[in-house]
Amino acid sequence: MATGGANEHLMILANRQKKQKKNKKKKKKKKKTMESKHMSAFALYQSLQLDLSPPVKKPFQRVQVEVKKKKKKVNGSAAVNVNQSRAKRKKIRNKLLKAANKEESKKAGPEITQEEESVTGESLDAVLTELTKVNNSRERASKLFQWLIKPVPAKSFFRETWEKKPVFVQRKNPDYYKGLFSTAEFDRILREENVQYGVNLDITSYVNGKRETHNPPGRALPFTVWDFYESGCSVRLLNPQAFSSTVWNVLSILQEQFGSMAGANVYLTPPGTQGFAPHYDDIEAFVVQLEGKKHWRVYSPRSEDEVLPVLSSPNFDQAEIGKPILDVVLEAGDLLFFPRGFIHQGICLPDAHSLHITISSYQKNSWGDLLQKVIPAALEVAMEEDVEFRRGLPLGYLTYMGVQNSDKEDQRRVKFLSRIENLMKRLPNYAPVDAAVDQKAREFFHDCLPPVLTPDELATSVQGAPSRWADSEVKDVGVHITTQTQIRMLRAGCARLCSDGDAVHLCYTTDNSRVYHTEELKSFEIQTELTDAVEFLIHSYPNFVTVESLLCDSVQEKIALAELLFEKGIIHTAEPLQAPPTVQSH
Repeated sequence: MATGGANEHLMILANRQKKQKKNKKKKKKKKKTMESKHMSAFALYQSLQLDLSPPVKKPFQRVQVEVKKKKKKVNGSAAVNVNQSRAKRKKIRNKLLKAANKEESKKAGPEITQEEESVTGESLDAVLTELTKVNNSRERASKLFQWLIKPVPAKSFFRETWEKKPVFVQRKNPDYYKGLFSTAEFDRILREENVQYGVNLDITSYVNGKRETHNPPGRALPFTVWDFYESGCSVRLLNPQAFSSTVWNVLSILQEQFGSMAGANVYLTPPGTQGFAPHYDDIEAFVVQLEGKKHWRVYSPRSEDEVLPVLSSPNFDQAEIGKPILDVVLEAGDLLFFPRGFIHQGICLPDAHSLHITISSYQKNSWGDLLQKVIPAALEVAMEEDVEFRRGLPLGYLTYMGVQNSDKEDQRRVKFLSRIENLMKRLPNYAPVDAAVDQKAREFFHDCLPPVLTPDELATSVQGAPSRWADSEVKDVGVHITTQTQIRMLRAGCARLCSDGDAVHLCYTTDNSRVYHTEELKSFEIQTELTDAVEFLIHSYPNFVTVESLLCDSVQEKIALAELLFEKGIIHTAEPLQAPPTVQSH
């Protein structure tokens, strides 16, 4: 069996054993299942009904992190406590959690920011225009995020609220987010763009406790979409950044704030309806109310196991979720934030429709996600370099280890578990943490939106080069980079050096697609002797440096590297480049 398959099988067995042990003391709760059917009101589309069963969860797959086989010390230790009483303690904590929920909600309850007067602020257009004058893209991202959550200070938000509790910001200013997106923009997209059901857009409903999706096949045209809406269905645009330049711009800036993909969905809900069942998500969610109003209820995680979950939840019945800790009405200009794991549901009030956009981030960006890459690679290195990891298991260990022997009082079990603990304590010595972080970075760069260029960036980058066809000939071909040309990275986070153990590649985002993962990760190999020069450029941002200052062996290498990075759109110049003078032949 392949190593990846073995690890996957091992995890399946471990989970199965854990469940079997639990079932000895506690009966499984029966879960209600819901069959997806079309609403009878949509007889026109009954012939198009699809099987809408929940998607099958993908099994865990081991991600290989290739590293040079070189022993590397890592600060700190990974003390792993293999203790049989751990499961008992966990059960006690879970039993106490519900009883403590009320007290906990008082200590770290939802934050509600309300103002007697309306919260004024610059319009989004004005904010984005002002941000084009900001020299540093990291500072640009910080300023835009602060505008998004105003008047909550960003520092206190990340210290006290992020991953901890919901916050509701009531502004009494319906125009605060004006210009980000609108129903009129939604209608334009349906008319002018190739919007596909299930890929770009979903039609949903939640009636009498039943959540349904009503996606016909093919393109979503206004005739059909608005008929669904009039019949009481919600409309969800899954990737508005692919169709809206403003949403694209906002998300491409915010992704530098989070250091993680910033995504968005747009939700349009008819008056008096609900499009989705109560559930929790695996992302940090910023609900931005754009038009109308919606009644939101937010509930605490039901148990410790659902705090900051790895995956989104199935749909819940009302009886499963308890009482809300936050019960508010969002009106245009308001903001609601809740961390992953907080159950939520939104109901449109009878007197107005609702349009909101949910901006999300931090999916699969936990310590555990990183360790899923570190630990398999660390084991591979350890087994090559440390004989203790290669020694055979004790004879007869199957007679006293495993789930069928887990309740036995046997000194051999104590010795076996102690040996496992000691080996795991040695594992950090072989952990290729930097290589694993580079793997996470590669995933992030693949997720990233390309930057929306400011007028200055456009004029000084390859996209604004003067080459053109005019007067029946090509003019201003090529650029003229010299050792005195001043250059810098286009954005702080637009490129990164990553090693796969054998070669160093430069990953970059400037050629990415606005549609998620429609293209492969953009990268190319960098010669070893040029890596210092690229590092120098990356770390010099936001300052411009001369080509002469690049750490290369020759002038030719410096100019060649600068030209390559310029052509890829990774760097721009302090001043627009001029084409070389035309040489007249006689």
